[in-house]
Amino acid sequence: MSSLDSSVPEQDDVSPTRRRRTRGRTAQTSAVVSRGDLVGLVEQSTPREPCEPVAPVDELDPVELVDDPPEPESSAIALTEPLDGVPEPLTTARQVIDYAARLAAGSGPVAVDAERASGYRYGQRAYLVQIRRRGVGTALIDPIAVPDLGPIQRAIGDSEWVLHAASQDLVCLAEIGLAPALLFDTELGARLAGFARVGLGALVEELLELRLEKGHSAADWSTRPLPRDWLIYAALDVEVLIELRDKVRERLVETGKLAWAEQEFAALLAAPAPALRIDPWRRTSGMHSLRSRRQLAALRSLWTARDDVARRRDIAPGRILHDRAMIAGVLADPASPEAMVSLPVFRGRANRKLIPTWYGALQQARALPDRDLPPLTLPGSGPPPPNRWAEREPAAAARLVAARQVMAHLVATHDIPVENLLSPDLLRRMAWTPPTPLNQDTVAQRLHDGGARPWQVSLIADPLAEALAVDVTPAVATREDTAPIEPAPSE
Repeated sequence: MSSLDSSVPEQDDVSPTRRRRTRGRTAQTSAVVSRGDLVGLVEQSTPREPCEPVAPVDELDPVELVDDPPEPESSAIALTEPLDGVPEPLTTARQVIDYAARLAAGSGPVAVDAERASGYRYGQRAYLVQIRRRGVGTALIDPIAVPDLGPIQRAIGDSEWVLHAASQDLVCLAEIGLAPALLFDTELGARLAGFARVGLGALVEELLELRLEKGHSAADWSTRPLPRDWLIYAALDVEVLIELRDKVRERLVETGKLAWAEQEFAALLAAPAPALRIDPWRRTSGMHSLRSRRQLAALRSLWTARDDVARRRDIAPGRILHDRAMIAGVLADPASPEAMVSLPVFRGRANRKLIPTWYGALQQARALPDRDLPPLTLPGSGPPPPNRWAEREPAAAARLVAARQVMAHLVATHDIPVENLLSPDLLRRMAWTPPTPLNQDTVAQRLHDGGARPWQVSLIADPLAEALAVDVTPAVATREDTAPIEPAPSE
């Protein structure tokens, strides 16, 4: 979603079925342009110079509305319910054991998905697990009612698990004892295979000519009982996942990238648990408006108090106290609880009850000695932002320009998103401090040490070594040259 003013419609939000033509030039829009639409576009557009008033629509001459050829209707068949009916969630250990027995008797890959309550509950635990195997059917398992899913883990054994965007679910599945020994990620595989759109719905429509009705991915899956339409949505997420896996695998074989994908899947399984973030409170929205260490201490104290309340109540922190309320409280620096209540962002009933907590947090920050105040910024562990390289280290900036040209060529040649070809951070580190001596072997070793997979090393090492040895004048690199290559848009 664009960060532009929401009053200006984005081109992707509407169907391109008409365009405005004016004499001497063509102005295209993605909206259907009727007389009413044209009024709206004039009213929402960027104002002209003050001396040039906007003419009424009736005076806009000449304007011709021309119909474009209608877009062909999708031939995809809508999936509205699972083929075998809507399964009821398994909520007892006996039900899980019975399904695990059938699962173990089956063969072939196992489709797995999980639903969380992001934005509603504290943390990212799974509140529903969906499993499907050919010949066995789909199960929806409530891991809150049945926390021991060991029978499911043992039933799947060493069989291949099929997930879509596995990195989103592997952590919450591991928390309830489910961890694959072998993985196929349809989203990651599709990226490597060169598909332009890799969302589950888009791939199912393109490869299977079926249409999934999406709409509950951001729901509160801790809700009990789960509504029937949510159960339908959850079951359909794994209904054709194995068939999708087969199609994506076929494309990977056709393009000679199956071995690449298998290395990527193995790397996902071998990845360590995410490290705890240093000073997570620094990610508070609006923190850029705080200018002093004392203000940062106040924000840290408020953030910690909010996190404690959220954890105890099992509620997403943003539902306890919004980021903008914390920033407003720090900037206002109220002298008393009553002054804090008078702030508009703290007038709600829930916040009024917690005023002693929030004001107490600010008081704690005020009492800190200067030596205990947090620094304005944390020291970086890597090179500085690339937009500063041209002035600080022109040679490194030139190396980065050459390295990115190599990456752009490889992306175009092999039809791979740049973010899947190599970690941008690793590329920057190598451009900032190349290996010594600089040759293909040392570059290959640095790539390997930085986490690059064998297929990436074999593609990148030789041309990257040549790029890093580039001999150019320092002035060749500018801020624009060191701007990052734009990654493929996510869905």
